[in-house]
Amino acid sequence: QVQVVESGGGLVQAGGSLRLSCAASGRTFSSFPMGWFRQAPGKEREFVASISWSGGTTYYADSVKGRFTISRDNAKVTVYLQMNSLKPEDTAVYYCATGRGVVPGTRTRDYDYWGQGTQVTVSS
Repeated sequence: QVQVVESGGGLVQAGGSLRLSCAASGRTFSSFPMGWFRQAPGKEREFVASISWSGGTTYYADSVKGRFTISRDNAKVTVYLQMNSLKPEDTAVYYCATGRGVVPGTRTRDYDYWGQGTQVTVSS
């Protein structure tokens, strides 16, 4: 059984930083891509960032490019999302997911197992 667990969310002031972590178990972690998505109240879940199994390829949503960094440590079976220069519009529940294929996708249907999410709130 695959389990995906996010952590690291919280309340931060605008301009601050947070680092989210995601641990995945039940699969060979180093063999599949990982992704981060977020969902704000009343909005659809949207892509944030994704990373290939090796960590050599990453993709970012335009809204976070230059501020967020996705990385992974396969030895620790963990993927991270470093979020800097946070804005109130980054407020959302952040979800981590395991990818279906080889290429780190940007659509929710590119991912199969999802965590329960971690709340990130950025105050102005």
